Amino acid sequence: MEVHMRLGIVGMLPGNFRTFTKEQMEAIRGLEFTGFGFHFSSDDVFDVTTEDCEKYNQFMAGEGLDLVQFALTYSECLFDPDPAIRASIIRKINRGLEIARQINAHSCLIRPGSLNPDGAWTSHRDNHLPESMERLIETLTPIAQKADAEGVTIIVETHAVSIMDSPETCKAVVDAVGLDSLRIVMDFVNHFQTLQQVYNSTDRLNHIFNVMGPIAPVAHVKDIKVENGLVLHINEEMPGEGELDLVQALRRFDGLYPDGYGLIEHLPMEKIPLANANVRRIAAESGIDIH
Repeated sequence: MEVHMRLGIVGMLPGNFRTFTKEQMEAIRGLEFTGFGFHFSSDDVFDVTTEDCEKYNQFMAGEGLDLVQFALTYSECLFDPDPAIRASIIRKINRGLEIARQINAHSCLIRPGSLNPDGAWTSHRDNHLPESMERLIETLTPIAQKADAEGVTIIVETHAVSIMDSPETCKAVVDAVGLDSLRIVMDFVNHFQTLQQVYNSTDRLNHIFNVMGPIAPVAHVKDIKVENGLVLHINEEMPGEGELDLVQALRRFDGLYPDGYGLIEHLPMEKIPLANANVRRIAAESGIDIH
C-alpha cells in the first residue's frame, strides 16, 4: 500500500502536557490532524515526575494522536562562552530527552540560540566566529549521545539569521557530531536569504532538500513573503498565501519521508483551519494523499 506524509499542528495546546484536556484533543482531531507538537519550558523539566509521564500516556492512550515534536524552550545559547551556562543547558536538555522518551515523543526540538541577548532568533556577528561553531559542536555532542542512549531523535531548528545559517552549515554540524540521533528540522522557509531565492523558490527548495533533506525528518509547513521596505524583509506567511512553491516542497519531503510529519505552526487559532485546508489542497495537487 502506498504511504504518504502526515499532517500535524503546533499551536493548539498549552505548554504543559500535564494540563491537556479531552476537548483540546477533539479540536485537533476535528481538523483531521493526526499529530501535534507543543513547547515546554526547560526551567520545568526537573519538576516532571515519572508519574506525570505515566498519567499523560494513560490520558493519550485512546486519543489516536501522535506527539510529533516535544520542543524545549530556553534563553541560554548553546555556544555561550561561559562553560557554566553551557553545562547548565546540557543538563536541562538531557532531562528533557528523558521526558521525551517517557511520553513517546517522535522528536525533541531544540534551538542553537544566539550571542545576542535579545533572543535566540536575533543576529550577532560573533555567532559566525569559528570558535562559536566549535563550542556549539562541543555542546551538541553530549546531548546527541544522551539522545542516542534514550532512543530519542533530537531535531535542531535553524534559521538564516542563526549560527546554523544555511543548509550547508546544518549538514556540517550534523556530520561533525556524527550521531544519527542528531537531525535538523526541515523548516525550508528559514533558509531563504535573498530576494532572488524567494522569487525562484523552486530552485532554492531543491537546493535545500538536496543538501539537508536526508537529515531533516520533520517538516515545518509555512509559506514566505517579501514585505515592503527599503531593506530586505523576508517573512513567513500562511501556507498557500505567499510566494513559495509549496507543491515542490511537499513533493520533496514526501519523497524522502513518505510516513513523515509536516507541522503547521506560528498561526493564531482562527487561521489554522484555512492553513490546514490550503496545505491539504496543495498536497492533493502534488499527488499526495495526506493520511
